[in-house]
Amino acid sequence: MSFVIHEAQLPATLTSEPMTDDQFAAFCAEHPDFSFEMSAEGEIIIMAPAYSLTGARNSKICRYLDAWSEKDGQGITCDSSAGFVLPNGARRSPDASWTLKSRVQQQVRADRKGFWHVCPEFVIELRSDTDRLTPLQNKMREYMANGAQLGWLIDPENRSVEIYRADGGAELRKDLSKIEGEGPVAGFVLELALVWNPLGE
Repeated sequence: MSFVIHEAQLPATLTSEPMTDDQFAAFCAEHPDFSFEMSAEGEIIIMAPAYSLTGARNSKICRYLDAWSEKDGQGITCDSSAGFVLPNGARRSPDASWTLKSRVQQQVRADRKGFWHVCPEFVIELRSDTDRLTPLQNKMREYMANGAQLGWLIDPENRSVEIYRADGGAELRKDLSKIEGEGPVAGFVLELALVWNPLGE
C-alpha cells in the first residue's frame, strides 16, 4: 500500500482490508519513517516518529521499569517499538509495558517471535507535544477493557499522571516527584525528575 502524507497531517487514519500479523508487519516495514497502530475496527493509525525529547523521556521510563522488572523476575518489559494484538483485535504499541512471563509462555513457541496476542498487565503512554489528550485517554480505556490491570498516562507538559485501574476508575495526580506502582507492579517506583526534565537543567 502506497500513500503520500505530510507530517502536519499526522496523526492520520487509513482504511484497510483485514491484515494478518505478517501482512501488518510487512506494511510497517514498507514505511519506516512512520509508526503505525491498528484500531479494533481495522483502521490504520499513522503517527510521526517521536520528537527527540519525548524519546529521551521514554528511555528513562523504560530504564526504570526494566531495572525493577529484572529484580522482580516475574515479567518482561517492552518499549514503544513492540506491538501487541489485544483481545479486541487492535494492534497497539504502548510507550512502555510489562507483561507476565507466564502469559507469554502460554503461547506457542513459534508465535512468540511475532506480535504477542496479549494485553500487558501494565502499560504506560507518554504524551508528546503533538499528541491530543482525548485519543490517548481513549487508548488507556481500551487497554483496561482488554485486560490491563494498571495504566499510567504521563503528561510532561502539565507534570501530571492519569492512573487507570482495572475497575474502570481513573485518578489524576499532579506535580509528583515519583509515582509508585500497585497491583501487578507493586514495588515499582518511577522517579519523575528526569522524565519532566531529561536534560537535567
